[in-house]
Amino acid sequence: MNFDTSIPIYLQVVNDLKGKIASGQILPGEKLPSGRELAQQYQINPNTAARVYQVLEQQGICETRRGLGTFVVEQEEIQKTVREEMAKDLARKFLERMNALGFTVEEIGKILKEEGK
Repeated sequence: MNFDTSIPIYLQVVNDLKGKIASGQILPGEKLPSGRELAQQYQINPNTAARVYQVLEQQGICETRRGLGTFVVEQEEIQKTVREEMAKDLARKFLERMNALGFTVEEIGKILKEEGK
């Protein structure tokens, strides 16, 4: 993974994992790599990997089971919830940037309609 220097690394890893959950690459109830494995996989500091899981737990996306590891929560709706959350975040950022360029909602809609063909 190529990291963006303008965004904290742990947030980029959080978003990558959330993207994998949203796309179904990681399923509800699935065990996530250990902190050390995650650190190796993303080539990050183990403390950063621990922070990634801490953030995901705070967001209700994963849970740590003592002696077993960290798992995606076993809620059927978690994939849909994460997917919708990520879509809304992308849309919000897109609209903010388009508004900053001076586009109206109607103009944005027209552009999206044309590009969606």
